[in-house]
Amino acid sequence: MPSFKIKHITRYSYSSPAVECTNQIMLYPIQDALQNLVSHKITITKNPGVEIFVDYFGNTLGMFSIVEPHTELLISSEAEVVTQEIQAPQNELPAGDQWQRLLTMQEQFPYIDFMQQEAFESADELQLFLEATFDSSKTPFENAQRFSEFIYKNFEYKQGITSVETKVDEIWKLKAGVCQDFAHVLLLMLRRVGVPARYVSGYICPKNHEFRGEGATHAWVEAYLPDYGWIGLDPTNNCIASDRHIRLAVGRNFSDVTPVKGTYKGSSHHVLEVLVSIDNRTVVPIEETVSQPAFSYKSDKPVPSTKTNSYRFYMEQMQQQQQQ
Repeated sequence: MPSFKIKHITRYSYSSPAVECTNQIMLYPIQDALQNLVSHKITITKNPGVEIFVDYFGNTLGMFSIVEPHTELLISSEAEVVTQEIQAPQNELPAGDQWQRLLTMQEQFPYIDFMQQEAFESADELQLFLEATFDSSKTPFENAQRFSEFIYKNFEYKQGITSVETKVDEIWKLKAGVCQDFAHVLLLMLRRVGVPARYVSGYICPKNHEFRGEGATHAWVEAYLPDYGWIGLDPTNNCIASDRHIRLAVGRNFSDVTPVKGTYKGSSHHVLEVLVSIDNRTVVPIEETVSQPAFSYKSDKPVPSTKTNSYRFYMEQMQQQQQQ
């Protein structure tokens, strides 16, 4: 059973004091039969009280506010997680029976939420792809693996050409992007053929540096299979999510599982730094690494409203984080 220690630090530095800062954080690793949270500590500037909730999708989230002026907001999450080996589906049901089961589930709770299809300009092109690739004589899992492999082989893993606001249409045309983009394309494919699919945010843990996206936040997809449940598929690495994939939250898409978002009053000029450290031994104390962020963003232009925080910039930064 692998054990991983994860440190995820987000730091905002403001050019002038910020006030009335309210944030939502989704930095709580999922706990279930495959993932055991041994310990978890969240430290926030000025030590505000954090109210804990469970959202519609079963994710744990926290809410906090800092009313008094501050020039820095530091959110540090340190967790130790033990994972279990993932058992692949054994295809006990015939493919036809599985597709029939999925057909009857599409409008049932909770699967209906993960069948929502966004508007897609290249629907005709996608249909041609599905006609050439989809095989109803194969199980949903086998088709999902085909789709994941197609993305892995035909989409270039390329940094900096997309942002969190890039629509799936553009990703499809570019045939390039990062883990978040590939996850959204796979969601589109699976839902089009009737397989409930959800977006997963989390981390992929290092071993021999063979994975793209390791050592940072990561994104992949979980598909629902009859008589099995949710199975993770990582199109960025063309693999089944393993005991080195640690889940933070699940949702319909990235916007449902944003690690940090909120609002504040103050100047839009700021510097954002994000650091993610993952190890299967002991992590280095925060004090030794916080001054060396893996990712940094500096805002020199004002946003439309001075009452809007750097949520959009944080989204862009998280995208860059996933690009490494």
